[in-house]
Amino acid sequence: MALSVLDLFSVGIGPSSSHTVGPMRAAKLFADGLKSDGTLSSTTRVQAELFGSLGATGRGHGSDKAVVLGLQGQDPETVDTGTADDQVAAAALDAELQLAGHHRVDFNWDEDVVLH
Repeated sequence: MALSVLDLFSVGIGPSSSHTVGPMRAAKLFADGLKSDGTLSSTTRVQAELFGSLGATGRGHGSDKAVVLGLQGQDPETVDTGTADDQVAAAALDAELQLAGHHRVDFNWDEDVVLH
């Protein structure tokens, strides 16, 4: 059985794709789940908590930004890496997220992305 390097590694936005791809996918799945089960429109706030190495190195490795992007409906394969930082900065500055790309909720960078 032949394996490609692409079967073993997933490249994504960084600086550390191992700390961004999973959190972004998980956050997007969460937001998509709110939409699919009909609770997105009644959601007023979300809080993400990162533990282990994601919490310990989250800010430096981009896990926090990845979560914000995922909650807003972005995924690692299609996110515009040229505007990703601007999207996260706008969410923090505007104090709002567009959950699943559609539903506005209040957002406080310091309280809503918790690194343990």
